Amino acid sequence: MGKSQKKRAMRRHNPMRVPDSHLPKGLASASSTSSKTEAILPIIQKMESSDVAERKWACVAVSNLIQNDPSTRRLLQGKNIVGALITRLTDSEEEVVVEAIGALQNLCIDGGYDICAEMYNKNILVPLKAFIPKISTTLSQYLETPKTAPENIRKIVYEFADNVITTLWCLSETSNKALNAINEMSLIPFLMSFLAARDKLPLAPVTSAAHSLYVLTDDNYPAIINVKADAGYLSCLLEIVRSDEVTNGKSKEPSDPRSVTLKVLAAGILRNVSPLPPPSAASFVDINKDIILPLVLPVISSISLDEISALAASLVSRDTSEPQIEKLSLKNTPLSDHKSPSEMELERLEATLRTVQLALEILTGTCATLPDPEADASPEVPEDDGADDNEELKNNSDVEMEDVPAIPPSTSFFLSLVSPLLALLRPTSLSFPPLAAPSPHPPTTSALSAIHISALECLNNIFLSLATSPNPSVSADKNSGMKLWVDIWSALAAVGTETGPGQERRQEFWEIAVGVLWGVGIVWKGILPPNDDQVQVLIQLCEATSDPRTRVKCIGTLECLAQHPESIDGNKTISNYLLSTLPSETSVSLSGTEPLIQSVSAIIDIYSDENMPYDVNFRQGNFLEKLISSVEGVKKAVKGIDRRKDGGKDLRRRGEEVRDNLISFIQYRKDLGL
Repeated sequence: MGKSQKKRAMRRHNPMRVPDSHLPKGLASASSTSSKTEAILPIIQKMESSDVAERKWACVAVSNLIQNDPSTRRLLQGKNIVGALITRLTDSEEEVVVEAIGALQNLCIDGGYDICAEMYNKNILVPLKAFIPKISTTLSQYLETPKTAPENIRKIVYEFADNVITTLWCLSETSNKALNAINEMSLIPFLMSFLAARDKLPLAPVTSAAHSLYVLTDDNYPAIINVKADAGYLSCLLEIVRSDEVTNGKSKEPSDPRSVTLKVLAAGILRNVSPLPPPSAASFVDINKDIILPLVLPVISSISLDEISALAASLVSRDTSEPQIEKLSLKNTPLSDHKSPSEMELERLEATLRTVQLALEILTGTCATLPDPEADASPEVPEDDGADDNEELKNNSDVEMEDVPAIPPSTSFFLSLVSPLLALLRPTSLSFPPLAAPSPHPPTTSALSAIHISALECLNNIFLSLATSPNPSVSADKNSGMKLWVDIWSALAAVGTETGPGQERRQEFWEIAVGVLWGVGIVWKGILPPNDDQVQVLIQLCEATSDPRTRVKCIGTLECLAQHPESIDGNKTISNYLLSTLPSETSVSLSGTEPLIQSVSAIIDIYSDENMPYDVNFRQGNFLEKLISSVEGVKKAVKGIDRRKDGGKDLRRRGEEVRDNLISFIQYRKDLGL
């Protein structure tokens, strides 16, 4: 098994909000699916106009036209809208600059990696860097003398700061080059100044600053060192986490989901930079036990995805109108922040969902090193207890396993974690887009699917912890094991097996869920009976996927099911499939080296006890001869593993171990003479 890792190049904290993967490639398809094609040319032309009003109009129009519309966004990209907007960041008129950064920020959060990469390649960091000292100076003046500027002017400055910070946060996840360039900007003091002045500033820029800090401190040494070096920063973060309610002097409603988001982000930043150095107050705090779990568990337990999905669907149907092209005229310049009541409520719902996603993301890391809240109250487990399970896990573990996490021995604590996560697995009507079409409301769908995936990643780490450090009290709870198994398969059935453009999240759900099934199978090995339909689904997924790690997970899950003592027919079906993936004297294995190693290990584990009722399949199926004929092919596959490749050394070591075990196992079965 492999725990869910943080890999900057592969995962974004801010996943694409309005995907366009359901669209065929190319501008022609975007043109045919966009209802706003005729508006593109006037926007591009006016972007370069000598008239300030026209330039401002063009920037605002971009924000309006791309709203939940990936086709139009792609069309605008094809016309170099990114380059045009970046040029407007150095416009002589401040109003144009404000609208340009707003449009760029919207493109960032809606369009994801590709657009952010394009912005970085077109040197957006040059003007953004110039904005930082200007924003700092202006905000300092406002904080020292609040009446320096009218409320409407301050509002524009706050929104401008929010847009700049959010754009920087998105860009930092684009590539290592972009991250290194942003590190050189020394943003930590700038961002922390917003958190320090949170009582006097609107929540939006403060939350954006916290989000940027959270992203920058994720496995990014320069930012981590900068935060840890200032005890004031750590105290500020701790104060935010421990505050009863995060509001400010601007009469923000306590129900604003961003107030909860800010606390969760502060907790996430503290975890990112831990361990904390003494003598700061935060250094005496157990981040996971005292901060993360008490804060995060209520957040993930208090939400009903079905209710939010139903409300979102109702709001979308109520507010079906879109920006009318004919209204985008200079006489009626659109407002970039003009939203209907339904749109504002949809944004509030999305913010709530994103907070849950964020909480799950932080919990995923915590689940790999869970504290023991009731260690003193739990009986000690003898050292030799579970030793066999540990040995089995060694034979069942892929090369991604790193440190050995610890799971609390308390069964009630375990259930308090797992139950809300299971509830977040079940998809709603808006969780995934329909085939070859966009979602009725892409931002809601993006957030919902991200929650499902994050909940699975948490479960994956929990069961990796349990599998690595077996807990007799949990394993003895057979009813919980059966319920978990049924609930996960129920969620998979609801997700479905649709494939094709736009269905990437469904596929990702399956790939992670199989890892969770494997973990559950290890914890309750011998208790879960192999269901014929489920076995066939796992075999079909193993055959259909091109990802070797997904194949390994499928094989590992099948291995656990095959060890249900009374399921002789199920054992036979699984074992025959595993044997079919092995090489022979006349054929090579087509499953790939890593899955092949897992299959060999699985067969050895399944039939390591000749007294099991299902061992009859080994004897009657002539399995020993099949294993003997596979030896040379297994040796060749192991010898062909390139140690120089990423993970090659570990895989080679594991392959050699399994190869040797195979030879010893064959001799053992021969000696039995059965």
